[in-house]
Amino acid sequence: MSAPTKEPEERARPRRWRGQPGLVRNLLVFAVVTALGISSLGIILSRQRISWPWERTFTFAATFTETAGISPGNGQEVRIAGVPVGEITEAHVDRQGHAVVEMRIDADHPIYDNAHLVMRPKSPLNEIFINVNPGGPPGRPLPADAVLPLASTSKAVQVDEVLAHLDDNTRTALGNLLTESDIALASAPRDLPAGLRATDRVLTDLAPVATELDTRRATIAELVSALSQMSTAVGGDDARLAALADSLNRTLNSVAAQSGALDSSLARLPGLSTSLRSATDSVTDLATELDPTLDDVRAASDTLPGSLNRLTDSVDTVGDTVDAARPFVDRARPVFDDLRPFAGHLRDAAADLVPITGDLGPITGQLLPYLPDLQAFIYNTNSMVSLHDVNKGILRGQFTMGPTSLPLPLGGLSTPTPGGSR
Repeated sequence: MSAPTKEPEERARPRRWRGQPGLVRNLLVFAVVTALGISSLGIILSRQRISWPWERTFTFAATFTETAGISPGNGQEVRIAGVPVGEITEAHVDRQGHAVVEMRIDADHPIYDNAHLVMRPKSPLNEIFINVNPGGPPGRPLPADAVLPLASTSKAVQVDEVLAHLDDNTRTALGNLLTESDIALASAPRDLPAGLRATDRVLTDLAPVATELDTRRATIAELVSALSQMSTAVGGDDARLAALADSLNRTLNSVAAQSGALDSSLARLPGLSTSLRSATDSVTDLATELDPTLDDVRAASDTLPGSLNRLTDSVDTVGDTVDAARPFVDRARPVFDDLRPFAGHLRDAAADLVPITGDLGPITGQLLPYLPDLQAFIYNTNSMVSLHDVNKGILRGQFTMGPTSLPLPLGGLSTPTPGGSR
């Protein structure tokens, strides 16, 4: 009896499902809404910077003097070479009163103990991010949750810190500048395009300058590297540097000990400079006089070859004369040998004749006019005492000259006038 009753109920159950209007539509709408909700939840969770358990992260901290603008948990970025690699998770104050900022980054980016962190503003609204220079060997990799010291960080420069260094007049001038800039920018849609085009031309003209500056920067970098190598080499030789310093100290002490001598030497420098100036003037005068002398020497050098040729002829003639005079010299040598004993007496007599030679000049001057007549007399007569010549007899005059007729101071005798008997 029970089996026939149960079978009609099982057959009636599908009829009830099919009998409800809009059931399939409601199911489809529910499925679509559920899918949209799950998608929206995934998008929201991805924007909420949730750290999933399966992610590989590395957590460390750094000490800053202050952290103005830091808001942990709000997605402030941690960057390496400008690329976001993590975020700031927490900030607190240590016992020394410094700010400690904790960061979480991808584990694929190792951080070394010689790393350097800098806080920088992302926008004028003072939205801060931390730029990390991760360092490298010879530094050692940081362990997890390590804290970098204050020397490895630099804080961001705030606008109010810059303005705090300005006085009242400068702040007023800066406010006026901003006001005038706002007025100038009011006409920017009309004037700015032309200015931008002019700026583009200027930048194009400055491109070669930038290239040269880049080359200069590379050269300066090489120079800095060379100086670094030199400094390293010098720093590694402490013993020689110490010896050099000791030698320099001894040299300076020696110079200090000679300060008196140096002062006296410096005091003599003005006189030395005066002497040098006079010597220079004398050399200048000598050079001025040398010019005409050199001209005369040049002229003499032009006539010297002919004179030498004539002198050669004269030497040849003298040679012939010497050859002709050699027999006479040979015959006169015995006479000279006999006269040599009288040379000593003649030297004494020459000393007595020295006063007389002083008066020979006037006597010679008075005799010069009579030399032509004397020459004619000797030429035309056979003897100085003969009264005949080639023209037979003729009256002759005889000129007699003795010690008393010479104008000589002889024992106080009166000096007669030149002349004699005729």
